[in-house]
Amino acid sequence: MKKALLFYLITFISTSLFVILQFFDPAIIREQLESKTFDLRLYLRNLVKQQPPPKDIIIVSVDEKSIKEIGRWPWRRDVMAGLVNKVSEGRPRVIGIDIMFSERESKETDERLARAIKDAGNVVLATAFIVPEGDKRIVAPKEVPDFLWDSAFMEVKSVKGIPWKRWAIKAASVNLPIEELSRTASLGHVYTLPDMDGVLRWEIMYLNYGDDCYPSFALQVARIALGIKMKDMVLYGGSGIGLGSRLIPTDLSGRVLINYRGGENSFQYISASDVIKGRVSARIFRDRIVLIGTSALSTYDQKVTPLSTNMPGVEKNANVVENILSKNFLRKSPGVVELMVIVLTGIFLGFLLPRLKAIPGAVLAIGFIALYILLACYLLIYENLWINLIYPVSNMFVIFTAQTITRFFFEEKKAREIRRMFSSYVSPKIVEELISHPERAGLGGVRRTVTVLFSDIIGFTSLSEKLPPEEVVSMLNEYFKEMVDIIFRWDGTLDKFVGDEIMAFWGAPMEQPNHAELAVRCALNMVHRLRELQDKWRLEGKEAVYAGIGINTGEVILGNIGAEGKKMDYTLIGDHVNLAARVEKLTRQYNANILITEFTHKELEELLLKAEIGHAVMKEVADVKVKGKEQSVKIYEITDIGHGRRPQNRQFQNFYNRQIDFMA
Repeated sequence: MKKALLFYLITFISTSLFVILQFFDPAIIREQLESKTFDLRLYLRNLVKQQPPPKDIIIVSVDEKSIKEIGRWPWRRDVMAGLVNKVSEGRPRVIGIDIMFSERESKETDERLARAIKDAGNVVLATAFIVPEGDKRIVAPKEVPDFLWDSAFMEVKSVKGIPWKRWAIKAASVNLPIEELSRTASLGHVYTLPDMDGVLRWEIMYLNYGDDCYPSFALQVARIALGIKMKDMVLYGGSGIGLGSRLIPTDLSGRVLINYRGGENSFQYISASDVIKGRVSARIFRDRIVLIGTSALSTYDQKVTPLSTNMPGVEKNANVVENILSKNFLRKSPGVVELMVIVLTGIFLGFLLPRLKAIPGAVLAIGFIALYILLACYLLIYENLWINLIYPVSNMFVIFTAQTITRFFFEEKKAREIRRMFSSYVSPKIVEELISHPERAGLGGVRRTVTVLFSDIIGFTSLSEKLPPEEVVSMLNEYFKEMVDIIFRWDGTLDKFVGDEIMAFWGAPMEQPNHAELAVRCALNMVHRLRELQDKWRLEGKEAVYAGIGINTGEVILGNIGAEGKKMDYTLIGDHVNLAARVEKLTRQYNANILITEFTHKELEELLLKAEIGHAVMKEVADVKVKGKEQSVKIYEITDIGHGRRPQNRQFQNFYNRQIDFMA
């Protein structure tokens, strides 16, 4: 009962804790732990579903080859103008230049690049908005250039119940491309915010700057590629972005979860030097989305993503553009499913685990955990849905662990109790079996058919009066040790010593179908060993002692009996116990080593017919009526062949005659 209450308490606390964690979803757990399981699922997805590079997006990259052929980075603006002109000749749907032009170079080269961008007519320029860290107070800009304002959302709608401006990511300043370039192109921010572990998983679709909101570079590229005008792009604060007829859902901060196609080079790359030198025909760009950016390590525009530690920033933007066009952003579960799983598995496992054994319980708990992990992987791989793995799995694991630990400690405690209680009663082998199956001990009291053995030294009282106390104790201890060893050897349970009497039984605490056979074989072994002790004592000049053994089989009540909290003994009581004791006394009357009752004889009939106790003979001695029994009971003598009956010399015959106790 205590074990169950402790387990239920742990289950309740664990489930409540993980419900609270799931509800509030602390960033440190989400971005340091849960995100790692997300990355692993993405990796598995890429093993299961490898995706070819999309045909409609091309990255023109300033790579190591380009720098080697054209010259050190950054290139002159007239070189960049030539690159834009070459790409524009192919008539792409849009050209996104993921390169910053925030400083002037020269009037001539700046104008040449501005003219190339204007002639193309579909260029998006990367714009650096500066977002302060922490909760620093942001002062609204006094004035926003009209060419920047032209790239702001023209229509912003608030969704009832969503205080989106509170959650929106706010910029304190902006580092614009030079005015000549900004007036000829659309502008999109390239601000990124990695998670706490430094991995970039989210795209910020808009930033709040002053009174307006500005779309991301990738969003502007996708808008132009779809042929949507600025006035037709609507911001639903903290909810989503309307891009013509399509809706891009966002979180409260305007973020979307990037669905990376793979690691770096998941898109088609063309070296910028090949375009400039005419090694690539401009026709390859026709009706395609072209992103111009850097990939050379010396340009320092590498991002850490779930699938890469060295992805060029321009390819990150290519992933976002592809997500917008194909409507396949990943979605983050709002947490309702996870809350239900935490509560239901907490209740289910809390109810079942205490009622199951260790192995079925482990199979159930591990099965639940594995099933949920498989579900989480399936939803991400095939449904683009990220459900939380840490909280539900951790709760199931804690409950399973709590059950395992409480079971271990309580069963260890029970094992110690069983070992303490039975180690002096039964052989170590049976003790270990009882520890493995404590329910078989029947400590609370059970009825069971057993075989009881009483062994008593004949004439011990008169013998002890003639010998020194030290010698009496020495002989008695030696006798008891040998007899108890034999009882344990035959898997018997030692009940007690009463003076010089030994009481043992078979059939409990472990069930022993052959309990009668074990008791008889033990008795024969005891008689044989006693004869060896008698020879030893005679050689030592000591008087030999003799013992009688009585055996009976029948139903008794056994259990832990005594004064609770004071002294308890695992013993048995009942009429058949008394009968065994009285049969032992009859060994004196019938001058026998071993006497058994008809009830034990009946248990041995099959063995006797098969002659499986071949070294012993059994014969009926008498039909006696003992004290406490109204009906007479047949008794049988068992004699070990080769050793015969007791010595018949006059001294011991007179001794037996004096000890006869007629109990009829």
